[in-house]
Amino acid sequence: MENNKNIIIANPEEFKRKKEAIRRGGAGKSHVLSDFDRTLTYATVDGHRRDSLMAILRDKKYLTPDYPKKAYALRDRYYPVEIDFSIPIEERKKAMEEWWTKHFDLLIESKLNIKDLGKVVASKKIRLRDGVVNFIDHLHARKVPFVIMSATGLGGEAVTLFFEKEGKLLDNIHIVSNFFEWNENGYMKKARNPIIHALNKDETAIRDFPVYELIKDRKNILLLGDGPGDVGMSEGFDAENIIKIGFLNEKVEENLKHYKELYDVIILNDPSFDFMVGLLKEII
Repeated sequence: MENNKNIIIANPEEFKRKKEAIRRGGAGKSHVLSDFDRTLTYATVDGHRRDSLMAILRDKKYLTPDYPKKAYALRDRYYPVEIDFSIPIEERKKAMEEWWTKHFDLLIESKLNIKDLGKVVASKKIRLRDGVVNFIDHLHARKVPFVIMSATGLGGEAVTLFFEKEGKLLDNIHIVSNFFEWNENGYMKKARNPIIHALNKDETAIRDFPVYELIKDRKNILLLGDGPGDVGMSEGFDAENIIKIGFLNEKVEENLKHYKELYDVIILNDPSFDFMVGLLKEII
């Protein structure tokens, strides 16, 4: 499992120690904390970047005619800042807060209806990595909480609908995300605070959400993400052992060194979830 060319283990001895500690703790002391887009789902197909939930809404023209152009302009302005590690983190966080705030205002202006979320989910453009279902089933059978923290610009409702469509909105799955308020006709009125974006998951304390009561005594964590901000999902949580696994989906040569400092395991080339399934069965 660990010799796969797509798998890079930053510190093999430390990784081995953490695995053994979590295995000894057992299922009752563990939980899984994961990002959604490009972590549980494939990042690319045939060498092309796979759409996120937000990208599908933008490209399918479900909203007012000017929405795609305005949404692309926001993406083109802010996404390069998100992935530029040479820019100070506080400056990047400020840019992400601006992006998400402006995008939510644009969704309201563009007449987002809750029915549009159903259309996005039904588009079949989002695909779980092969093996994710096995991963979910293994956790469910052992009553291990699976917390999904998503910064998606389409909110937690869209992620919830996706898992419903997959038949995997199980009772051990808990979604921490942006959530919207809707009027009586199903149109978006506002985004609830706090706004979760790609770089502030370290500030979005799990303890502020209801799921915290369920996981507060489960101090061994398997954390899965694809961005540098995802390692912060466990901040504010009194953990004993954390194995952090990161999918490095783009700019590998530029970012690999940085990811090795953040994650215990780095996954390259957008593979299936087989490594995670094997690891999960080994430790839980």
